[in-house]
Amino acid sequence: MSQFDLTGKVAIITGSTRGIGMAAAYEMAEHGAKIVISSRKQDACDAVAAELNGEYGEGTAIAVAASISDKAALQQLVDDTRVALGRIDILVCNAASNPYYGPQAGISDDQFRKVLDNNIISNHWLIGMVAPEMRERGDGSIIIVSSIGGLRGTPTIGAYAISKAADMQLARNLAHEFGGDNVRVNCIAPGLIRTDFARALWEDEKAVAARNRATPLDRIGEPHEIAGAVVFLASAASSYMTGQTIVVDGGVTI
Repeated sequence: MSQFDLTGKVAIITGSTRGIGMAAAYEMAEHGAKIVISSRKQDACDAVAAELNGEYGEGTAIAVAASISDKAALQQLVDDTRVALGRIDILVCNAASNPYYGPQAGISDDQFRKVLDNNIISNHWLIGMVAPEMRERGDGSIIIVSSIGGLRGTPTIGAYAISKAADMQLARNLAHEFGGDNVRVNCIAPGLIRTDFARALWEDEKAVAARNRATPLDRIGEPHEIAGAVVFLASAASSYMTGQTIVVDGGVTI
């Protein structure tokens, strides 16, 4: 059996109706996992789940809408998953917010709080909801999609970068707490990826050209290029890895 095999595993992926989350859902289904598609809108979740069931067989995916800003909705996501699929083996905290681009001095208090609440607190909530059963079972993988913004300074996405640095520390802290129960917590730090979420950063041709010149691979990334790292961290292939951040950025941070 391949170390990357996920047969029999159940994975919740937030923000999985597009971009990195959807690419991860497809790649994990390809490796045998059952997938819980979640984002804010039920119809969007239903559409992606239907596509997965059509491609990989009925029962591959279910759809449960939940806003990451709503603690009760996240608990319902977890509860509905357990009722439908019996367990949760893998959690991918992918959904995030970034309502502001510009210097730190220009961000409003409400915008700053939204970034911190949705990108840090919501992950703390959701992990707290799934970790107990993983720890009791003695097996589980929690993956937080962070960003290279959390590794360096930025004049345009400061609050977002702060939140993503905090996610890396959250993973390190929880890796200590959960390690004795064989529950692993890791991050992925993508560079600029061609997603709707990052559109403001890549739709400007001049800005992308400048970014490409600073990238050893001379291009921005695509969502499917992050999905492989998700499968790695979700599977037995990474069984001796916890508290780490995998950078997938085309070489930008070197």
